[in-house]
Amino acid sequence: MAAAGVVSGKIIYEQEGVYIHSSCGKASDQDSLISGILRVLEKDAEVIVDWRPLDDALDSSSILYAGKDSSSVVEWTQAPKERTHRGSEHQSSYEAEWDMVNTVSFKKKPPTNGDASSHRNGKSKWSFLFSLADLKSIKQSKEGMGWSYLVFCLKDDVVLPALHFHQGDSKMLIESLEKYVVLCESSQDNRTLLVNCQNKSLSQSFENLLDEPAYGLIQKIKKDPYTATMVGFSKVTNYIFDSLRGSDPSTHQRPPSEMADFLSDAIPGLKINQQEEPGFEVITRIDLGERPVVQRREPVSLEEWSKNIDSEGRLLNVEGMKQMIFRGGLSHSLRKQAWKFLLGYFPWDSTKEERTQLQKQKTDEYFRMKLQWKSVSEEQEKRNSRLRDYRSLIEKDVNRTDRTNKFYEGQDNPGLILLHDILMTYCMYDFDLGYVQGMSDLLSPLLYVMENEVDAFWCFASYMDQMHQNFEEQMQGMKTQLIQLSTLLRLLDSGFCSYLESQDSGYLYFCFRWLLIRFKREFSFLDILRLWEVMWTELPCKNFHLLLCCAILESEKQQIMEKHYGFNEILKHINELSMKIDVEDILCKAEAISLQMAQCKELPQAVCEILGLQDSEVTTPDSDTGEDENVGTTCPTSVFPSNTLSTLAASEAKDNSPAQTLASPNACRLTPA
Repeated sequence: MAAAGVVSGKIIYEQEGVYIHSSCGKASDQDSLISGILRVLEKDAEVIVDWRPLDDALDSSSILYAGKDSSSVVEWTQAPKERTHRGSEHQSSYEAEWDMVNTVSFKKKPPTNGDASSHRNGKSKWSFLFSLADLKSIKQSKEGMGWSYLVFCLKDDVVLPALHFHQGDSKMLIESLEKYVVLCESSQDNRTLLVNCQNKSLSQSFENLLDEPAYGLIQKIKKDPYTATMVGFSKVTNYIFDSLRGSDPSTHQRPPSEMADFLSDAIPGLKINQQEEPGFEVITRIDLGERPVVQRREPVSLEEWSKNIDSEGRLLNVEGMKQMIFRGGLSHSLRKQAWKFLLGYFPWDSTKEERTQLQKQKTDEYFRMKLQWKSVSEEQEKRNSRLRDYRSLIEKDVNRTDRTNKFYEGQDNPGLILLHDILMTYCMYDFDLGYVQGMSDLLSPLLYVMENEVDAFWCFASYMDQMHQNFEEQMQGMKTQLIQLSTLLRLLDSGFCSYLESQDSGYLYFCFRWLLIRFKREFSFLDILRLWEVMWTELPCKNFHLLLCCAILESEKQQIMEKHYGFNEILKHINELSMKIDVEDILCKAEAISLQMAQCKELPQAVCEILGLQDSEVTTPDSDTGEDENVGTTCPTSVFPSNTLSTLAASEAKDNSPAQTLASPNACRLTPA
């Protein structure tokens, strides 16, 4: 086995004791069972499946690989000698193998007389590796028939030798592959798993996103919407290149503008980077003024919470408490109580007795719904395709749950079982929407905090009331948010918007995942708890999550523009921000942006409506005379009163100085062009 220090790719899966039965159906001999190591590795945007005999594990010269040109019939061929004589150190590392994958040459398969492999000798001839992008299907063994085995079939109909798992079964490998591709049973053979197969329920919330076919791109994303939008935008880039290139060399040099057009056209009605968009020209001329500097406080403690509760258990000074939560979040010991209020499960003005009665009622209601699907027999489920599809999707999504949190460690972890049960019960609660991939991302933090099946369900149901439009079939909620985000970003920095448009990225598709599941994949598990509870206060304005997007983009603007990132690089860069964003820094920037806008008296009405700012008469310069005149436009008044904010901040600052001070013109702000 290669030493860990020389492995270039990230090892996702590794299993010894995976055999090839080289003499199946023939007389048994000592070489009939070839023991090897099976690995799945990830490097950049490529995922590789690699098997080789144990005594050949460090020899790169004997690797066999499959050509990837779908327009030709290819053969298994040994790595060219000129690519293997690179020194012993290079040969003993995975760099050599990755180089061979990246520089593979395609060969037409010559006619043979049944002895195409006569030039290969010994165990090394069985070694192979292939890109997961080339996988077509996986054939599984029958249960209870000895060692489990898998047979990989590639897109060029090359069938690899069966791999027999003598040490454990093959389920862990399948689970590893499902992190990158969608697998589902063939309708003709339940032992065959098809890669990236179409599933109606899977694409329920993405169908309208991908209505327009073009060079096969849309169909490819339709087949794997989860990977395209949730796993990594580098995948989207690969789809674009694959679709545009095809087998015709003349199409290999298509400009990025055409690739961008396919994505923007894929969302009907999404017109966010067109010159004729109303209000854009006006927005670029607005001076937002100075941006306040914002400080955050310590999380609200259990003691602070308790001091705000009366003798009947009713919470006092609700608005003040929301402001404290917005400015600092909650201590973890308090989340189990406070989240129920923030999500609307408990009314803010309820007494302890009223909440106890509500929980009893909701417990009964939950278990009645749970009993509905638990009592469905296998025969009944076979006749209910929607329920069957929901269950299949839920099981796959639960298996993808982030295991870095101990609450969800292990395959048979009780937390994972509860995730499954709650999501199935939600399908009974809202059968029309059912289950759409991504919902498990919203549930897992709730269950972790609540540690209670019933409470987690009702908090999730309340959260879904807010997020419902993100998962609806027509995708209207996602379209609206992307258009609103573009409007805000253009107000803050029209120059950056113009740059994105010049790189065919003005449609902001790279923000899709942020909006779809509220940044769940962008921050660590603990950071997302803080971020969500701040957003749930609905302060300091409506659609604060869009300002969070603006704050993140502001932080990355300099690198994107100074390094002249193009269409590809922007997608890749945004994807790689995952788990690298400072949650407190972004919250400060987003709040500062909201206060900056609230203090500006010349905001366009469209912006005021997005942020929920109040209307009043304002004074704006007349473009013809240069004189001021009163006009009936909108003057923003923040729903987070500035006097209350200043008083609260001043009392919390350690040095007794106000939390808001005016920054220098160049400090922490986007400058409108």
